[in-house]
Amino acid sequence: MPNIKSAIKRVKTNEKRRALNASQKSALRSAVKTADQAIAGTDVDAAKAALITASKKLDKAVTKGLIHKNAAARKKSRLAKRLNALSAQA
Repeated sequence: MPNIKSAIKRVKTNEKRRALNASQKSALRSAVKTADQAIAGTDVDAAKAALITASKKLDKAVTKGLIHKNAAARKKSRLAKRLNALSAQA
């Protein structure tokens, strides 16, 4: 455990940030998983809504530095590609 006041504060802030990042990343994964499952289903409207939500969360995660912008773009692209295939099929 640190003895210096600034180091003690640093430990506290790091722990707060870690918890916040973990929570946001978990919500992001859940949104992407929900979109994935909605696309796997047959309801196109629900899949579109889930994709919009997931895209927003991915973009927000990029601005907060949780994931790299190219990783977010890749995930959004793959989800959109699958949604387009579902739309074409319906």
